[in-house]
Amino acid sequence: MSSPTTHDELFDAGMKIRKEVAGEAYVSRALQGGQSEFAYPQQQLITEWVWGNIWSRPGLDRKQRSLLNIGIMVGLKSWPELGIHIRGAIRNGLTELELREALLQSTVYCGAPAGLEAFQVAEGILNDMVEKGEYVRTMGGLSGDAKAKAKAEAEHS
Repeated sequence: MSSPTTHDELFDAGMKIRKEVAGEAYVSRALQGGQSEFAYPQQQLITEWVWGNIWSRPGLDRKQRSLLNIGIMVGLKSWPELGIHIRGAIRNGLTELELREALLQSTVYCGAPAGLEAFQVAEGILNDMVEKGEYVRTMGGLSGDAKAKAKAEAEHS
């Protein structure tokens, strides 16, 4: 398969990959937010070069690219983007265990505050995916009773 080379080819290839990884709803919202004459070139650049050029390159599969992006987003403390890439990583086959280990490694290199925030973002995304029927937790979440107990213990410590 040949690599896309023109702007239109890069955009089309990028749009396909972007929707598969980030999800149709997210991409639609991003494009709607970038429809002005001022903002559209940024959406075009992101779609062509990030998704059409980099994400379509050989050498790394999508799961590996997602894993890299998770670490990068933690390092940048880019929490909204982290959430997008966690959702995409799960779609790309990253397991909950692999996600947890990536976040633990990121905690060591990026600092405990960044790691704590990253775990909160990840937990929220995983739970949201469960609620929407997009994912089944493999490591299990806390039951309502366990959450209440943990909260009470935290308040008394």
